[in-house]
Amino acid sequence: MSTSNHVNGDAKTAADNTSDDFDDIDFSKLLLEKPRPLNIERLRSLEERSLTEMSTSPPPQLRYNADNASSRVVQDCVVVSPSVGFNTPRSLAGFESHPMVGEAWDALRRSMVYFRGQPVGTIAAVDNSEEKLNYDQVFVRDFVPSALAFLMNGEPDIVKNFLLKTLRLQSWEKKIDRFQLGEGVMPASFKVFHDPVRNHETLIADFGESAIGRVAPVDSGFWWIILLRAYTKSTGDSSLADMPECQKGIRLILSLCLSEGFDTFPTLLCADGCCMIDRRMGVYGYPIEIQALFFMALRCALLLLKHEGEGKEMVEQIVKRLHALSYHMRSYFWLDLKQLNDIYRYKTEEYSHTAVNKFNVIPDSLPEWVFDFMPPQGGFFIGNVSPARMDFRWFALGNCIAILSSLATPEQSTAIMDLIEARWEELVGEMPLKVCYPAIESHEWKIVTGCDPKNTRWSYHNGGSWPVLLWLLTAACIKTGRPQIARRAIEVAEARLHKDNWPEYYDGTVGRYVGKQARKCQTWSIAGYLVAKMMLEDPSHVGMVALEEDKQMKPVMRRSNSWTC
Repeated sequence: MSTSNHVNGDAKTAADNTSDDFDDIDFSKLLLEKPRPLNIERLRSLEERSLTEMSTSPPPQLRYNADNASSRVVQDCVVVSPSVGFNTPRSLAGFESHPMVGEAWDALRRSMVYFRGQPVGTIAAVDNSEEKLNYDQVFVRDFVPSALAFLMNGEPDIVKNFLLKTLRLQSWEKKIDRFQLGEGVMPASFKVFHDPVRNHETLIADFGESAIGRVAPVDSGFWWIILLRAYTKSTGDSSLADMPECQKGIRLILSLCLSEGFDTFPTLLCADGCCMIDRRMGVYGYPIEIQALFFMALRCALLLLKHEGEGKEMVEQIVKRLHALSYHMRSYFWLDLKQLNDIYRYKTEEYSHTAVNKFNVIPDSLPEWVFDFMPPQGGFFIGNVSPARMDFRWFALGNCIAILSSLATPEQSTAIMDLIEARWEELVGEMPLKVCYPAIESHEWKIVTGCDPKNTRWSYHNGGSWPVLLWLLTAACIKTGRPQIARRAIEVAEARLHKDNWPEYYDGTVGRYVGKQARKCQTWSIAGYLVAKMMLEDPSHVGMVALEEDKQMKPVMRRSNSWTC
């Protein structure tokens, strides 16, 4: 199906807008207040000012022109370069950037995909040495760091085009084996198909019907909302988000999550393979990655939705869900030394509202590694909580998003950073950053992964090291006032990443080896590095992906109290 018809809306001028606290949210007032439009000058909140003051005041942006080519072909996607030169930043902090930065920008440009003359995204990898599979497609989750890099470099058009094209794809009829998916489902990926006979281009989307395991992506819609907010924050222009089509798109995504059902938890029940960990890895249930993204998307939606008409009822649902979700996550998913000791002493078979062990977790199910892994100072959100089950694994993306969205309290955010510093060798090692820790192996690996040969121990999703996570770590470090951690991690990455030709992931207990099946010139590895560098040099960029703590949110309660309410 062709998506030649552009999504149209009445563009609004933002020059007269007067909001200087776009992210200062008071949930208790949201039901009464109408949203205030953004200021196109990107007036900064107090949090952004404090982040900016951590670095020296940057001079005017320095740029250089990359080589231009009239056209190029990447993995069968027709890529037509504009006639003008691309602008690429050298440095934003008054000193020469690492030589890798220029190479990274050149590589990112080569991954750009054009649809009918307009840039609409970046393909997953430009690796012609391997079979394409779906690495020649534009993935929603993969494009996010690319989009942030372009926004930080003052190139919002590709991001706007991407948001509109994926929004158009959302309206497609989605069927898998005669079963129709929900209207709000966003595609996992899309590709540009060029018909040389008719000289015609169309978009082909994948909603999970072609994915390994045939699982629809739960995270794509959340990333789309988060990216729309980042675009609005970066440009200061709310006209895109205000379009009726975008407003409807947000409501459709969240309607899938906020509908009433049999759930007794505010978290989202998900299948394996629905997120970045897109294969069977035992994250079914209530994975931390999805819950953190869900929380962040809800908060971003509050900033983007109009609080009148159809948006008003949605806002009311969001506010209620946010309160319940934050309480649930902070109470039951949080683990530190005290909580670990409490679980170790649990009684089982408790009944009624006075139960402390609400999920009937058997203390003998505690893995031995977690006792040594937990430092005296530090903590993290565990991977999953459901009846008789706690997945104590550390998952990087979920914990970083918890910090950026303020799902984690300031104290919890500090504890997560303390954990990363205390367990540097395990979580960072020789290539940032472990997607999860520890790896599962032997009989457990057979049961949990279904003997997946790609997810063997310390490889791919099973304890592999993913350079793309560098941007999330950097953003979390800056938000918590710990930029030195990010700087150290970036230096580790710079020692090998470009030399190894930007691999998708690394293998081994410390990330010493290029992944056995890792693609080279992986776009989000490239973009993740660029975003991390630009954030560190100009910390105000973090405002695109960071939300301040809501002062009205109830503080976290100790587990011994909260579980007996």
